[in-house]
Amino acid sequence: MTSITSTYEGDLRCRAEHGPSGAILFTDAPLDNQGKGESFSPTDLMAASLGSCMMTIMGIFAQRHGIVLNGMTATTTKGMSADLPRRIVSLRTTLSVPIPENHPSRKALEHAALDCPVHHSLSADIDAAIEFKWIGS
Repeated sequence: MTSITSTYEGDLRCRAEHGPSGAILFTDAPLDNQGKGESFSPTDLMAASLGSCMMTIMGIFAQRHGIVLNGMTATTTKGMSADLPRRIVSLRTTLSVPIPENHPSRKALEHAALDCPVHHSLSADIDAAIEFKWIGS
């Protein structure tokens, strides 16, 4: 199990330290929720986690099969509820994959992305649409 220690620093800012590596990141409340918006919000990290997780699992498959995915991107657009309780209602992700649409591993890579732990952990109440763009030649 991995431990992450978060410390409230005041002024709606938190510091999180990744136990195994010591890496540090900060979160701020967003402008629309009384914050300064100077860093990722906690819900922004959830959006970043989804795209990063999908690309990581695709990368594991790609490494095993000699496929180069360098330059692949994931853009996740997060939607928040207008009513209370405040919550994420949508995480719509577009993955731009630098291989051609007719690549023989296309379906396996799509399956790998959808099999990532973050995607599996999302509530069924979240609209988590995934679009793949195959941009290689």
